[in-house]
Amino acid sequence: MPLVPGAAAAELLRDERHGPLPAMLLILTVVTGLVDAVSFLKLGHVFVANMTGNVVFLGFAVAGATDFSIPASVVAVGAFLVGALTGGRLGAGTGHHRGRFLAIASYIQIGLVGAALATSTLWTDTDAGSGRYGLIVLLALAMGLQNATARRLGVPDLTTTVLTLTLTGIAADSPLAGGANPNPGRRLLATATMFLGAVIGAFLILYVSVSAALALALALLLLNGAAAYRVSSSSEPWTVGA
Repeated sequence: MPLVPGAAAAELLRDERHGPLPAMLLILTVVTGLVDAVSFLKLGHVFVANMTGNVVFLGFAVAGATDFSIPASVVAVGAFLVGALTGGRLGAGTGHHRGRFLAIASYIQIGLVGAALATSTLWTDTDAGSGRYGLIVLLALAMGLQNATARRLGVPDLTTTVLTLTLTGIAADSPLAGGANPNPGRRLLATATMFLGAVIGAFLILYVSVSAALALALALLLLNGAAAYRVSSSSEPWTVGA
């Protein structure tokens, strides 16, 4: 009997080495799509999660291209690095238990995105001024932390913020290229979830508000935080980190 869509997705995510982490990281991938939609569409053509894009945008701005901002790109990259540094330090201290590490990282990220949501309600004009830079800093900190967390957890093909290597793997590891095509379903899910987050984020921004997109991102993070809390004291084999 063929699997129904929900069961098929569950089968793709089943991984004894990583427990519930693949599903939780896919939720974070949706969050990436949401917040990068906010940053690019409403904060002046800057990314808070995709740092490759920011480096390119910075190059455009230095060359004099309009619609790109040197200060915004520099602030986003700087805040992202601070967030990643925080995640790295947190992983060094608590990464021996992956469930506990993810739980603590989730709580911090919830606080940062919650602060961004509050900021978006106080400064409705996010195209310039302190509100814009406040959102860039808070969201880039959250995404840097998220990226470092995913890196430390080490679930293959689920970086949550970057798809370049994932898409490369889909093609380069395919049977057409002579590869064994490991985790094709997970790679496709990672791509689809970021696309979904970007679509929903753009729709909410264009037709509702920035706050609506951030509220959805916060709701997803709260869902992840609750799941992480439940596994933070688990003794299952997958929780053992390096």
